[in-house]
Amino acid sequence: MQKNFLIITGIFILLEIYVYQAIRTLTDHSWIRWSYILLYLMVYGLFTYEILNFQRSDRDATRAHIISILFLVFIIPKILIIIGLFFEDVYRIPVEFYRNITNDNISILQLGFLFVYLLFLFFAPISVKNKSTITFILLVILGLYYRKELFVNERPYLPERRKFISLITLSSASILSLLFIDGALFGKYRHKVRKVRVKIANLPKSFKGYKIIQISDVHSGSFSDPDKLKHAIDLINEQKPDLVLFTGDMVNNVAEEFKPFIELFSKIAAKDGKFSVLGNHDYGDYVTWKSLDEKKNNLQTLIDYQKEAGFDMLRNEHRIIDKNGEKLYILGVENWGLKPFPQFGKLEEALENIPVEAAKILMSHDPTHFDFVVKKHPVDIHLTLSGHTHGMQFGLDLKNIKWSPVQYRYPKWADLYESEGKLLYVNRGFGVLGYPGRVGVLPEITLLELS
Repeated sequence: MQKNFLIITGIFILLEIYVYQAIRTLTDHSWIRWSYILLYLMVYGLFTYEILNFQRSDRDATRAHIISILFLVFIIPKILIIIGLFFEDVYRIPVEFYRNITNDNISILQLGFLFVYLLFLFFAPISVKNKSTITFILLVILGLYYRKELFVNERPYLPERRKFISLITLSSASILSLLFIDGALFGKYRHKVRKVRVKIANLPKSFKGYKIIQISDVHSGSFSDPDKLKHAIDLINEQKPDLVLFTGDMVNNVAEEFKPFIELFSKIAAKDGKFSVLGNHDYGDYVTWKSLDEKKNNLQTLIDYQKEAGFDMLRNEHRIIDKNGEKLYILGVENWGLKPFPQFGKLEEALENIPVEAAKILMSHDPTHFDFVVKKHPVDIHLTLSGHTHGMQFGLDLKNIKWSPVQYRYPKWADLYESEGKLLYVNRGFGVLGYPGRVGVLPEITLLELS
């Protein structure tokens, strides 16, 4: 991870030369220009320092939070500026080229170079990726060689809209930065109850209107003060659920993260109990341990802590909810995800001794388990509840428009899905990981009403 981030940082430092043109266009005040330069020297310096000192053995999430905030608030929004300036220069450079031709400022050698490059672009027997790399290198060289003509000299014949475009791109980048700041300060606490009606085949009459709360991905190590989550626990209890199901990732890495939250989560009330399963982060795979026994003890400690909070951990097993002699089966499997994620989930074990025709709800942390195992299983598991994706904590989550970058990795990333007659609900997550905030995709408490 460190190497990748440092490479990205190096690329953005080079692109800062390009981004700076928007600042230079908008103001002639040297103190503003120098303030911008000094600010970003400090940002890149701090970012590089934090990356170089990041260790897998770190149990505290603070450094990861600093890295993600610096990256998202100060670096990523620059992409909007780069795109705006690039599209402007797509117009500016041909104008420059045409003017030089008409004024005989372009030599035969330069025209010959352009012709050879076009032949290379269309006919060279190499991959598009390699052509793109060579083109990028050539553009960088030409940009440096003609930097005064392209970036410094004022050109009276160029469109006046350059200042306008610079203003738009800088404003857009600033808005995105502010959204990331708001998400870190407030967004992660804007918990929302989403009410979902689910029709389950063979559901006994006693369970019509049965209310289940699902929460997922608490990542307690990303929060420093349990009191700031009290409103979310109150929201859960206000729904008066019959059952509460937690679908994994109670911590980022170690059991001790959850200890300050035991009392708070013990206040969650449900008539028929609270059940939980393990997520990929609960196993402690993302930090180093002195021994395998220490790692195993950490997992057992987490299970014990959840028990103190009133949660019954299901590890490839099931429980029966009995109402008036009628039964609803709650299954829970350990994490199962596509590699490199753990594949400890054993659906067959969880299904043991359950009547084929019985109504069943499965808790499985990773939604890929549904597509690759559950929906292909001969036994009808009516509803699977998952989390894991967080909705990437960023996106558009409107009534008729739903988009998040995570959808390109997880096609089923939020809400209710149906496939081959079986249902999957993916919860957007209760907490945060990495970036300590949420933009557009709010933390979720799901209220499922069975019918």
